[in-house]
Amino acid sequence: MRKRLLFSFLFFHIFFLNMMAQVSNSTSPQLEVAVDLGPYRPIGVSVTSSNRLFVSFPKQTKNFQYALTEIIDGKPVPYPDSEWNKTGIENSRFVNVQDIFVDAQDNLWVLDSKPSSAGSIFGNNEKPAQGQFKLLKIDTKKDQIERIYSFDDLDKTKSGLNDMRIDGKKNLAYLSDPGQAAIIVLDLKTGKSRKALAGSRFTLADPGVILSYDSNDMRNENGKPFSSNVNGIALSHDFKYLYFKPINQTHLYCIATKFLADSTLTKQELEAKVEDKGEVGITHGLLADINGNIYLTSSIDYSIKYLSPDGKLHTIVRDPRILWPDSMGIGEDGYLYFSCAQLFKDPQWNKGIDKVELPYYIFKVKLPKSESKFHKK
Repeated sequence: MRKRLLFSFLFFHIFFLNMMAQVSNSTSPQLEVAVDLGPYRPIGVSVTSSNRLFVSFPKQTKNFQYALTEIIDGKPVPYPDSEWNKTGIENSRFVNVQDIFVDAQDNLWVLDSKPSSAGSIFGNNEKPAQGQFKLLKIDTKKDQIERIYSFDDLDKTKSGLNDMRIDGKKNLAYLSDPGQAAIIVLDLKTGKSRKALAGSRFTLADPGVILSYDSNDMRNENGKPFSSNVNGIALSHDFKYLYFKPINQTHLYCIATKFLADSTLTKQELEAKVEDKGEVGITHGLLADINGNIYLTSSIDYSIKYLSPDGKLHTIVRDPRILWPDSMGIGEDGYLYFSCAQLFKDPQWNKGIDKVELPYYIFKVKLPKSESKFHKK
């Protein structure tokens, strides 16, 4: 009798585990395909108040078509024109578009960032090379470039500018720089920039936090694990707080922008102003909405989450198709749009085997009604 009970217990235990595995591997009906991009890897995503969808693509040695596009009738169209998307002189062509962001006035800001060999989050295996950086402001109503910032005072031998947000009240831009483990503060009036929180415990990757997928650590051929210092950033809609974190840390941090704007504060004084918002796990892109929620993309558990103002962490969607979710944008249609870059499936992290699952997608997920408002009217 005891053996029969033990057998029954083991049978149902195994059945339950298999059922849970099937559930965890099933796709979510919440997740919808917004754009099928075929072999072209997306990185940046942003949406205007009239629901124009923009997508950028990092420069790759294969399967590269355009650096910056607008999605029209489901297809990527070079933006602001085809000339900027051709190879050529750095000042009048895109080199490697890393991040895009639509501000409250529907200007599209474009971070064209080719990191230095020392500042690359993919390790220092290349020949020594300086980075190339510029930030463009594009008026989407006229589809014209208004201004270009060239970061003349940035240390281009170390930097790897990754994400940026625009403070319309202070006329500043905040950029994450994993290469220097710093927040770069750019004065949009003068074009001058400076470092903040460089090398602090809030901006440095934790060497003990290793990205792992299906029990396999994300390491290159030399055994070096993937590591990124401060990477994703988000700016609250009232421009009062900047949220940020390294990929290889599990806590989210924020700081009042009035302190970032104050160049008289010492490094120690500025670090004392940083607030720890608690455990959120390993994440990539960040985005703030008008309701004070902070959205976070996570490749470790194939999910999109958000931290609500009460400090609670919520999961919007979890789906096995969410492969290295990165940049996000919220449309007036109440959808959250996001890219999936699949970086952990590249050959350099898989012993030379390309595990990328084509096609690449821009996905969208409907937000709860209480969270769906984003653009200011």
